[in-house]
Formats: sequence, structure tokens, C-alpha cells
Amino acid sequence: MTKPKKQKSKLRGPVPYIVLWVVVLTALFSALLWGTNVKVLNPHGLIATHQLSLIIFSVVVLMVIAVPSLFLFYYFAWKYRETNTKVAHESENHHGKWWVFWVWAIPCAIMLIMSVVMWIATHKLDPMRAIASKNKTLHVQVIALRWKWLFIYPDQGIATVNFLQAPVNTPIEFDLTADETPMSSFWLPNWGGQLYAMTGHSNRLNLMPTTKGDFTGASAEINGAGFDGMKFTARASSQADFNKWVTQTQQSPNILDWVEYQKLLQPSENNVAAFYSSTAPDMYDNVLMKYMGSHNMGAHSTEHE
Repeated sequence: MTKPKKQKSKLRGPVPYIVLWVVVLTALFSALLWGTNVKVLNPHGLIATHQLSLIIFSVVVLMVIAVPSLFLFYYFAWKYRETNTKVAHESENHHGKWWVFWVWAIPCAIMLIMSVVMWIATHKLDPMRAIASKNKTLHVQVIALRWKWLFIYPDQGIATVNFLQAPVNTPIEFDLTADETPMSSFWLPNWGGQLYAMTGHSNRLNLMPTTKGDFTGASAEINGAGFDGMKFTARASSQADFNKWVTQTQQSPNILDWVEYQKLLQPSENNVAAFYSSTAPDMYDNVLMKYMGSHNMGAHSTEHE
């Protein structure tokens, strides 16, 4: 009596499963990202554009390594499975010197290429490096508070809370510090990367918007109860609209003196935008020096009162 032949599977090898897995992942990510403004993938600033190019380059290079490696991993696991008696298992087989050479040479070459590219990009995209432009640099002093952002325009003599406006294609030099708040991370992903704002320390970040529109900035690091609402609007406009906005703000009845600043120091969440026609002299420098020692802190506190 003959034994019935086992029905052979139509799907041979791991390739169909790998293809199916890639299709499922692609469909899943497409569904999650459809219609979503993934800010780091949607640059509207000079620095952000360079950063996206660097991200794409890194992903492509890593995929060149990952895709063949994963394919070979599943291929060999399938081919040399225990139930496959048609393949000889030569565990004692030794490869030649050239095989070992290429196994090490290829990943080393890829690492060398990525190292050179990253080293150049790290210096080119240094946050403190000024952006070359025919347009005059706009200076903005940023003070992180609980849980709001204070922007001071020293050249224009105005200040805002949770609202920033700048002309397109104009370099912006941000000076960042903080006052009576945990370390905050100033992040404007559509324009460029993030940088920390810390008490007693001044960081510099250079960005330049290239597209008109309103964009959202936030704190990229959890810093307390009001973290989720610590957002601000960054508006990139024409130079004429920026000048008009500055003139309107200079006519605001609100003045940011030290009494008003003490009110801003109080913790508050989900703050609406506020505009001030003038500020106390050297406010940013005084806030910065406040943490340089108890003697200075006391002297400045007396002066502010």
C-alpha cells in the first residue's frame, strides 16, 4: 500500500514572507502618517532642509546594510532549518581570506563614509554658527519660563509671549536662557533643530525660515506640569509685514517692566500670546546674571523692586 504524497507548500523559502512583512509595514506607516504634518519631514527653514537631507542619507545608507542583512538572516535560517534534509550542513567548513576581508571591508567602508559625512554636517550645522545671508540678522532673546516662552527683540525694543515673527530668508540669532524653571528645550522643528535653555547659561541658536506661514514651536523635553501647553506660534512673513507688525506692537499699551515680569514668572499653563511695546533695559542680561551668585542675585532683586 503506497503512502499518500505530502502536498508541497506553494510558498517556498522566506522571500514571500519578507515581502508580505514589508508590504504590511509600509501600509501601516502610510495609514499612520497620511495627512499628518510630520514636522521634521516637512522643512520650511534652511537648517531644517539640511537636516532632512542628512536624515534621508543616513536612512538610505543604513537600509543598504539592513535590507541585505535581514534577507540573508531569514534566508539562511530557512535554508538550513532542521527539517531540511536536502542541504548539507558543513559546520566545519572554513572560508577563504578574501571572504573574511570583504565581510569586514564593506561595513568599515560604510562606517567611514558616514563618519566623514556626519563630521562635515556637524560643523556645517553647528547651532552657534552664523548663517551667511545678504539680509541683516534678526536678534531675538528667548527666556524659558513656567510654562511659557518670552521673546525679546532688543533691536526693535518689543517683547512677546508665546508668539514669534520673523521675515523669510532672514537669519535669526536666538540667545536662550531660562528663569525659575527646569531646563527647557527650545524646538522649532519646521525651521531647524532644538537647543536647551538653562538658568544661568546662554545658548545660541541660528535659524532661517524660507517659507511664509505659521509654524508651531514647543519644549522638546518634559519640564513639569505645564509641559504639554508650552507651545508658541512662529510666523514667517515678508519683510514689509514684519515691519508692520513691529510698528503695531510698539503701539501696544502693555509694557514689560520688572513688575510685569514678576507676574510672568508665576507658573501658568496654556498661555495666550501677549505683546509688549517696550521692555526694561538689559532684561535678558539681568535674568542671566541672576544666577551668577547670591551677591549679584540680591543686587539685581533690589534694583528690580
